[in-house]
Amino acid sequence: MWNLYMFTGAGLKEKLGCQLNADTVCEPMEGFYCTDLKSEGCAAAQKHRRCEPGQFISKMGTASNDTKCSECSSGSFSNGTMLSCQPHTECEKENLQLIKAGTSSTDAECGEKSSNTTGIVIGVLFFLVAATIGGGVFLWKYHKNTKPNSSTNQQRGGKAGGAEEEVAFNMPGKKNIVLYLNIIRQFFWALF
Repeated sequence: MWNLYMFTGAGLKEKLGCQLNADTVCEPMEGFYCTDLKSEGCAAAQKHRRCEPGQFISKMGTASNDTKCSECSSGSFSNGTMLSCQPHTECEKENLQLIKAGTSSTDAECGEKSSNTTGIVIGVLFFLVAATIGGGVFLWKYHKNTKPNSSTNQQRGGKAGGAEEEVAFNMPGKKNIVLYLNIIRQFFWALF
């Protein structure tokens, strides 16, 4: 009788025990296939092949045949243990954003879509506040500079309200006001 321990280390197990007219007959253990057939049994076995990531199991291994692996086609993946390649997740169809593209061995990674709306709203509000403050300062200075400068008049010897009154105006030119308003208008057109 053959040593059963020797067979288990080689991926074999006893199928029929030793008899008066026949030796022990062995067969492959689970997860092995026979590489050397002898009469009714197996003299040598080998572990089934493991498919690599990016491959799928196209034919499961049996006691007489090894596992067969095939490559995944483009747009699909397998970790090597699957019976078929799975299509990559299409993030856009699930209203998600693609974080990392899928490979032959990994699925695509999706995440929540980032919203730029908050940043845009904050930016527009900041600009509107700045434009309002800037416009207010401009108009305040304009209004302040358009009033007659009575102290200058009195220093020159003029009389208030008289016909000879010389009024000093420090008014910005009409062109400057129009230019300022055009800049503001163009900026708003660019935003919207």
